[in-house]
Amino acid sequence: MIDLRSDTVTRPTPEMMEAIAKAELGDDVWGDDPTVIRLEELAAARLGMEASLFVPSGTMGNLIASLLNCARGEELILGDKAHLFRNEAGNVSVVGGIHPHVLKNQPDGTLALDEIEAAVRAEDVHYPRTGAIALENTQNGCGGVAIPSAYFAAVRQIADRHGLKVHLDGARIFDAAVALDVPVTDFTQQVDTIMVCLSKSLCAPVGSMLASSGEAIYRARKIRKMLGGGMRQAGILAAAGIVALEQMVDRLAEDHANARRMAEGLQEIPGIHCPAMPLPPGTVTTNMVYFKLDDEAPVTPRSLVEQMDETYQIKIENGSHGKFRLVPHYWVTAEDVETTLAAFRDILS
Repeated sequence: MIDLRSDTVTRPTPEMMEAIAKAELGDDVWGDDPTVIRLEELAAARLGMEASLFVPSGTMGNLIASLLNCARGEELILGDKAHLFRNEAGNVSVVGGIHPHVLKNQPDGTLALDEIEAAVRAEDVHYPRTGAIALENTQNGCGGVAIPSAYFAAVRQIADRHGLKVHLDGARIFDAAVALDVPVTDFTQQVDTIMVCLSKSLCAPVGSMLASSGEAIYRARKIRKMLGGGMRQAGILAAAGIVALEQMVDRLAEDHANARRMAEGLQEIPGIHCPAMPLPPGTVTTNMVYFKLDDEAPVTPRSLVEQMDETYQIKIENGSHGKFRLVPHYWVTAEDVETTLAAFRDILS
């Protein structure tokens, strides 16, 4: 089976399974699980932040950051294609009483700087107070594009002028850093909070890291408990996270190369338009490939998904409006990419 639906389908590596079996355990809610402590110290150091917190999911990490950065009734500026806005069940509003102020994501994944500036509320009895700005890198909804660090420095200047916090949904921030060949700290030094997923292209089975100042992470620990995210012998999971940070970051370029090859091959197949997302033609910056079937294609989107699965044992996902996303990852080899392209050619011939 070749599974290209997402990098969330990654299974632990053999090294992770060995680390899980040997993990030294304690009780993380009591603060004495040595493996969790080691992971949190490692993540903070890697991200250039004072402290970090191990959380069960990226969604919880983003929510905790929003609760840290905005009081009830305050406003959070974010993009219309942000995962935090589109794919997290409206949690900042439901749980935090935070009002989303939604701006349009540009084709390059950014929010226009002048629009961010204009979105900051004047002090007025009619308006919610602006509390924070939330950004995303890589920007999933814009094709997995990696946004350069200079943009985050520009947003930081706006935030500082208005006394705002900046959060980075960095679920795939290491993909961005590898693709742009810059240290991950080029991004983190410009933000107040960052969430990083261990369970996507880094292959850990469960978990994300929330990093910030020591004071913020102290408060975040209580919020995590309030949300039901306190875990006991969590070192079993943290052990895989340590391997993820120590061994899996440098190899991400392989996924990006496989994605570029996938895009190149798809563009040569009649009936496929790639990329379908608003990126420059042929651009695949990280590990995501978007495409869409042309109207004259000999199969429907549903039929394509079924044939790939049933005939070729390749799992793909049909997204909204007939758009598809393929995500190479650790468990997808260069040979798997060629096998997948051959299956597409057979079905669309």
